[in-house]
Amino acid sequence: MAQIFAEVLPPGASRSRICRRNTALTLTDLEGGANVSALLYRASDPLERYCMPDTLKAQHVSRLTAGVALYSDMGRVLASVTHDTCGWHDTITGHATAGHVAARWGAASYQEHRNDWRRSARDALLVELAKHGLGARDLVANVNFFTKVAVDEAGALRFVAGNSQAGAAVILRFELDTLVVLCSVPHPLDPAPAWSPRPVRLEIASVAAAGDADAVRRACAENGRGFAASEAALR
Repeated sequence: MAQIFAEVLPPGASRSRICRRNTALTLTDLEGGANVSALLYRASDPLERYCMPDTLKAQHVSRLTAGVALYSDMGRVLASVTHDTCGWHDTITGHATAGHVAARWGAASYQEHRNDWRRSARDALLVELAKHGLGARDLVANVNFFTKVAVDEAGALRFVAGNSQAGAAVILRFELDTLVVLCSVPHPLDPAPAWSPRPVRLEIASVAAAGDADAVRRACAENGRGFAASEAALR
């Protein structure tokens, strides 16, 4: 892979960037215990965006890990998880709002606390979306990279501490040009008593296109159709 871009996403910060087809984004949890909330939109038409229900039901999964494709609401594959040393990334429990942050960790405004202020994931994502002409109506179910939430037989949700260790990494390969929106705010179910967002390294590199023998494409019959739909959109 030929590196194109690299930076550290600071704790509690946000970023957005268009990642082109045939590039890959590597996210690395630098300290352990990170959470990165992510939204994906097709760059050429942001009305097409990551669809959590279709992603899960098409592949009979409840979490993201290596070998899983991320579908759009048009049945196309936006991105594929090609490598993962963490093993579980949450898809079902959303992100924190300002009310949640204030209730759990206490409000801390920029005017009073400067760089130590606390911004919710909702507010951070909306700031990044606004840079691309998008807004609150464009918020959809997000991915929480590096976080695991278990569900028991009664349907109760449980945050699994220690899911991601320092150095854990996940690679997303993009099958279509994709607007990626990220923020490194703690997960809403994180029981930590202190506000403790963590830094994550971001690296973008050029990669080869997925061939017929690609592991994600061949993971299930539906993925083959999803990849074909993505490639048809390029013609």
